[in-house]
Amino acid sequence: MDLRFGRGLRAIRMRRGLRQEDVGRVARTSRSLVTKVEGGQIESVSVASLRAIAAAVGATVDIRLRWNGEGLDRLLDEAHARLVDAFVLLLRASGWEVSVEVSFSMWGERGSIDILAFHRLTGIVLVVEVKSVVPDSQATLHGLDRKARLAPEIARERGWACRGVARLLVVGDSTTSRRRIAQFTSMYAAVLPDRGAQVRRWLRMPSGSLAGLLFLASATPDGVRRRHGGRQRVSRPNPARRPPGVAHGPNQGKGAG
Repeated sequence: MDLRFGRGLRAIRMRRGLRQEDVGRVARTSRSLVTKVEGGQIESVSVASLRAIAAAVGATVDIRLRWNGEGLDRLLDEAHARLVDAFVLLLRASGWEVSVEVSFSMWGERGSIDILAFHRLTGIVLVVEVKSVVPDSQATLHGLDRKARLAPEIARERGWACRGVARLLVVGDSTTSRRRIAQFTSMYAAVLPDRGAQVRRWLRMPSGSLAGLLFLASATPDGVRRRHGGRQRVSRPNPARRPPGVAHGPNQGKGAG
C-alpha cells in the first residue's frame, strides 16, 4: 500500500509536469521528503506532510480506519441508531408524527433524510440530520439545506399538507463535538442560530420556522444516558483494591506454621 501511494504520487506529478522541487516548494517541505514519499517510505512521515504533498499535485489523502471487517461500520451505526431513537422519542412525546430514513429521488437528486417529522396542528415539516460525531461541517450543512428544500414535495408524497419547513441538526453530545462546532462558530450561528432550550421549547410548541442545532445524549444498551464521543479512559485493575477477604500479598492469608 505504501509503495502504491508513492507510485501514484509520482504518476500524478509527472502527468502535471512538476518536478520534485516544485512539489516541495508548494507543500513547504523538502525535495528529499518528496523523494522519500514517492519511494513508498511513508511510515515515519506525518499525515499533515502527506496531505500537503498530495495537495501540491492536486490530489487528496483519504485515511480509513478498519476494524473486524465491517465491525467499525456496525459500531458507528449503533451510535447513530441510538441517537436517532432518543430524538424520535422526544418528538413523539411532543406530538409529532415521525418517519425515519426517508429515501427520496426527485429532479435528479437522491438521498435519505434521517428523521422527517410532521406537526399536524401547524402543518410544519421538520427535517432532521443526525450525526453521532461532527463530520465535514460544510458538507453537512449543504446536505441539510438540500433536504429542507426538497421537503415540501417529499411531505406531499406522504400525504402531509406542508405549510412550512424547519431544519435541525442533532449532534451526539460530547466535548469533542462541541469543540468542533466551536471552530466554525460564525458559520453555524448564521445557518443554524437556534440552540438548546430554545429548540426544545419550539419542538413542544412549534411556531414559525426553526433553523437549529441540538446536542443530545442518548441511552446506551445498558440504559445509561451518556454523552457521545468524548474522552473516555480504560482503567486497569488496581491490585491495591481487592474485595474484602482477598489477600494482598503472596504470603498473606497463609497459616503461620
